[in-house]
Amino acid sequence: MYKVDFNKPCHAHFIGIGGVSMSGLAEILKNDGFTVSGSDMKESDTTKSLEAGGIKVFYGQVASNISDDIDFVVYTAAIHPDNEEFVEVQRRNIPLLTRAQLLGQLMDNYKYSVAVAGTHGKTTTTSMMSYIMLEAGTDPTISIGGHLNEINGNIRVGNSDYFVTEACEYTNSYHEFRPYASIILNVDNDHLDFFKNIENIAASFATFATKTREGGALIVNGDMKYRDQVIEAVSNKDIKVFTFGKNEGNDFEARNIHLNELGNAAYELYINGEDKGEVTLSVTGEHNAVNSLSAIAASLYIGISLEDIKEGLKKCHSADRRFQYKGTTDNGVIVIDDYAHHPTEISASLAVANSVKKSELWVAFQPHTYSRTKAHLKDFAKALSVSDHVLLADIYAAREKDDGSVSSKDLENELKNLGCDAVYLGSFEEIKKYFEKFSKNNDMLITMGAGNIDSLGMELLKK
Repeated sequence: MYKVDFNKPCHAHFIGIGGVSMSGLAEILKNDGFTVSGSDMKESDTTKSLEAGGIKVFYGQVASNISDDIDFVVYTAAIHPDNEEFVEVQRRNIPLLTRAQLLGQLMDNYKYSVAVAGTHGKTTTTSMMSYIMLEAGTDPTISIGGHLNEINGNIRVGNSDYFVTEACEYTNSYHEFRPYASIILNVDNDHLDFFKNIENIAASFATFATKTREGGALIVNGDMKYRDQVIEAVSNKDIKVFTFGKNEGNDFEARNIHLNELGNAAYELYINGEDKGEVTLSVTGEHNAVNSLSAIAASLYIGISLEDIKEGLKKCHSADRRFQYKGTTDNGVIVIDDYAHHPTEISASLAVANSVKKSELWVAFQPHTYSRTKAHLKDFAKALSVSDHVLLADIYAAREKDDGSVSSKDLENELKNLGCDAVYLGSFEEIKKYFEKFSKNNDMLITMGAGNIDSLGMELLKK
């Protein structure tokens, strides 16, 4: 594998530079003195921001974008082998790095690097770690999978030994990381277009645990099924293990979790059985109370005081699209947007919604990828059925192609079998018309999914 010499800046080119993580890495290299260029299929706010910062962006991915002065190329899993740029890079024998490989090498430059892994909750927990580090004045470098208002984007370039990033399990990309503190929030069935089954996923997380640096810390959800498998993987290494959760016996425990009228959580913190006072959050749900324990454990391990930790958590509002209040329509409907695209995430989000709603709960759901919809069809229906009304959009294909084996109509049928008022409408325009016709004052609408369903909420809120 090509090794980047960060002390000798050169020319890096990113295929797919407009992605959340790719754009962040490009900005970090640019800040470190590298010449950076890249390509994407279309212009976006992200690419325009990169261009404003002095990065050359090509629109369309063709061979002519690749020049002789490029020293190495970074690409994502979404780039197909027949991509013109990718083919040209190989023809010229220019060194290639995956996004994860570059991020892993970058992480090696920081003494106190924290990687947040888990099937669910990575972005919100990374947000918590970010606010804590900022509150403590550590001047951290941050790479997060969503827009965080505190840093006005998804990346912050600091000048210290502190670094925090999400660690995604898809294609085992996080196996390229060597963090000082590794967090595993949960292990669940997802990305079954890559993983064979849940056992395969659990083994992947166990391997991620072994990538933790010697002398570092592994912070694991002590209530999850695969806890012992993950901990056993590092039993022969000099890695400190901490567990967190609601159950007694965890090193970090949340007792008496309760939600306020906005759904934000608070709880009593116990560390090794000792009462450490109340923790108040500005993010919603019991699940986030549990996840915040991992941020507390990691922060203490890297030397941040409990006082700064509590204050950072109190100030932390999650990244965009995490149960995010978008506004209230002219006819008094509260509009929330949520990135949830897995049954477990949907259940957590709707539990919060049902605890704070004033009237009926509507969910406009856009399934994300055909493989995920097909694999979890009945679980999606069960999770969504706690809503009063479900309006279904067409499946967001992302990296996949429609083979005709599953559609949102199938999900409508499953929901109706459970007695839920569900209707498949397909387009956002049809959903908008239907919702405006039947919704009423004090209802709540959640636009839900990892695609572009959030645009529906903004259309409804236009004056």
